[in-house]
Parts: sequence; C-alpha cells; structure tokens
Amino acid sequence: MYTHIQGLVAAPFTALKSDGDVNLDIIEQQAAFLQRNGIRSIFICGTTGEGFSLTTDERMQVAQRWADAAADTMTILVHVSHTSIRETQALSAHARDIGAHGVGLMGPIFYKTHRIEDLVDYCAIVAETAAPLPIYYYHIPSYSGISISVADFLTAAKNGIPNLAGAKFTHEDFADYSECLHVDDGRFDLLFGRDEMLLSALALGAKGAIGSSYNCNAPLYVDLVHAFNRSDLLLARTLQSQAVQIIKTTGGAACGYLPAAKSISKILGLDLGPVRSPLKNITAEQFADLRSRLESLDFFESACK
Repeated sequence: MYTHIQGLVAAPFTALKSDGDVNLDIIEQQAAFLQRNGIRSIFICGTTGEGFSLTTDERMQVAQRWADAAADTMTILVHVSHTSIRETQALSAHARDIGAHGVGLMGPIFYKTHRIEDLVDYCAIVAETAAPLPIYYYHIPSYSGISISVADFLTAAKNGIPNLAGAKFTHEDFADYSECLHVDDGRFDLLFGRDEMLLSALALGAKGAIGSSYNCNAPLYVDLVHAFNRSDLLLARTLQSQAVQIIKTTGGAACGYLPAAKSISKILGLDLGPVRSPLKNITAEQFADLRSRLESLDFFESACK
C-alpha cells in the first residue's frame, strides 16, 4: 500500500553546466534549498526538469544523485516517460532500484492513443516494471496531446493496475478533476499541476500539488495553503493573485517561461545554468528586465531563501 502524498511537491530544474552537460554536483544544494523553504517532496525530470531533452543515462544519473542526496528526507517521484516503452521500462526499473518513492508516466507521446482501454494497457506494462513502486498517470494534454477524461482512466484502471496511486493533473478541467477525487471512494492521489489555479483545486479537495513555482516561491504557496486551511479566504485569494502575477510576469519574458523561471534561481543564490535546445536561454537584457519586473511585484520579499 502506498503512502498518500500531501502538500507541495516541487518539480526541480535540472542543473546544467555552461557546456550543457548535467551538473550533478549542485543537487545536494538544491535539495537543501527546497527543504529549507518547506518542500518535502519532488518530481524530477518532468517538464520543468527538461526530462525529454536529456538522455536516458543522464536521467538515471540525475535520479541517482537525488536519491543519494534526499531519499531519506524527501519523497522522490521520478518522471519516466520516453518515446520508447523499453526506455520507459528501464527508467522505471532504475527508479525502483535506487529507492525512489514512485514514478510519473505520460501516455505514449508520439504514437498517441485517445482510447482509454489502450492507455490503460500501456500504463499497465510500465506499472508492472515499476512494481511495487506506485505510479502516477501524468495528465498534461497541452504537451502530451492526449486529451482524455482522467476520471474515466482511473475508473478503468483501478482494478487492472494494482500499483496505480493516482495522477499528476496538469489541466484546467475542474469538472474532471473533481470527479477524479471521488473515484473508488477517494482512493487516488490527485496532485494538481497548475500553480496559478492552486486555490481552486484546494476548494475542490486537493491535498497535494506539483509545480515549478515551488522551486523559487514556495513560502508564498505554503502561506496560501495555510490560509485556506484556516478558512482565511481573503488572504488565500490575495496570495493566489500574487502568484498569478508572478507567473504571468515570468511567462512574459521573451525567452519563454521555463528559461526565465530557471534563471530566477540564480538571483536566489542557486545557479542552475542554462537550458538545453530547443529552449532558448535568457539574455542578459531579458534577465535584467525580468528581475526589475519581479522586484516591482515585491517577489523577493516572499521568495525562497
């Protein structure tokens, strides 16, 4: 039986050296940085971690280093999706062998399927390799192109995939999300993945959330959750509005959201390096503009320390 995941789950950036190689040596600092700011769970090598831009060997190296650095102090989920199911299985088995606590899995991202039964069959193959680790279906149709009802998927898979623990739900369909929370008497974890809509998910019953914003702005979200839990909705709404403005400002950078968000860590004392092509690195001019805009929002007063 898996342990339910609650609270904020950070999706760490994958640190790279100036030459583009993975920078494993900074992972211990990342782990300490996140824990210092209230983060106890992570989801590595996903969208924020540029997982699809890394080789299988690099992803294994990153996962191993995170396990070495934090497996005893943090809950570690490993994203294992790949265009080849054999590589996906290899990543799943590796996650199990290094002591990770679970894996996240998208559906097939090139030869896509939109049939629930086919998606269940695909996930079952990977789940068997990962067992006994719990698996989480990673629902992110804006990237994967797979638009399904997650509630229907969970209902269809609940008996056929014994180690299915839930889903990472990165979508705006709150009707589907709400239905997911009630499948099989609330058995599944529904880790919400839209940081700018966290308060709405909490109102529906979310207990956990995975996000990129928690890398650099965890204290704001910790306060938001606490405000909601004590029914201080005015404060919770104010904090959510602040989060939206910060995300909007970061996403408005000419280089795009992810390179801009990764660069913020440098201001906070954690230089995680460049992004990998096809993403475009932030320029010095763009970086200065982003910093100025974030300062105008008082971002650095509440950001991670």
